[in-house]
Amino acid sequence: MRGTQSFVHTLSTCWNHASYTALEVLWRWAVGIPTLAAIYRWIVPAIVSAHVDWAALRNMTILDPVASAATLGTALSVILPPVLEVARWLAPALLILWILISSIGRTVVLRHADPTLHRRPATLIVLQTIRLAALLASFFLWFRILETAAAATITNPIAANQEPNLVGYCAAAIVTTLVLFVLWAVLTYTLSVAPLLAMLRNLGPLESLRAAFRLGPLKSKLVEINLVMGIVKIALIVLAMVFSACPLPFEAVATPQFLTLWCTGVTVVYLIASDFFHVARLVAYLQLWRAYESKP
Repeated sequence: MRGTQSFVHTLSTCWNHASYTALEVLWRWAVGIPTLAAIYRWIVPAIVSAHVDWAALRNMTILDPVASAATLGTALSVILPPVLEVARWLAPALLILWILISSIGRTVVLRHADPTLHRRPATLIVLQTIRLAALLASFFLWFRILETAAAATITNPIAANQEPNLVGYCAAAIVTTLVLFVLWAVLTYTLSVAPLLAMLRNLGPLESLRAAFRLGPLKSKLVEINLVMGIVKIALIVLAMVFSACPLPFEAVATPQFLTLWCTGVTVVYLIASDFFHVARLVAYLQLWRAYESKP
């Protein structure tokens, strides 16, 4: 059976066991709510204190992308210094909070799905740190590639009094994002399955990583599920954007409060749906492993 075929059955299982998603939502929001509070407490005042030309930002238009980019650049040059000053200590604190709570939360969710799993919170903390470092490295690589593409297609031509190649930059951004997305899905399944192997076999961080690279016939199924999950994430983002834009044709009669509540509701639904599919992926890994173990 292909990985996606078993994944459909897993989705049904997770749908019938809403407590899986509820626990996932609980621990994720246990991180998200303090993070939002910290942003409101320290980041927002830093932005407000910056002397930003908000009128210029409101007057930006996609009909003049070069001028809009210049306006954004000017605003960021004012906003970034005070924000980075706060982020130097706030970002590491929030990352540590995420690592600790996610490791504990993931343990609770997996043991709720399969009580026979071992508790390995310390191992999961190490593995989560490695995964987070890999994710940050991928974002850094993505940003540097886009920065290089921007220099080649926009900045350098403008400096030479030439027309910027916005189409070329957009094409480079799309291709880069898709390539890195596929590489992440194909190469990082080990980081996703290693915590599960640690709890299944009662392994430490290094042993679970080694085991994640030696999955034999399960490897292709895990990669397939990872790719499907990536596509699902993109689909969820697109759906969230579409539903967020639904009230815009009625902007003349809809109040700003309604639009805010609508977008907030769409965001909450998106986050819950995303959590559901995260749980489904973990349960799919678990079921695939149990099926693999049961084979003679």
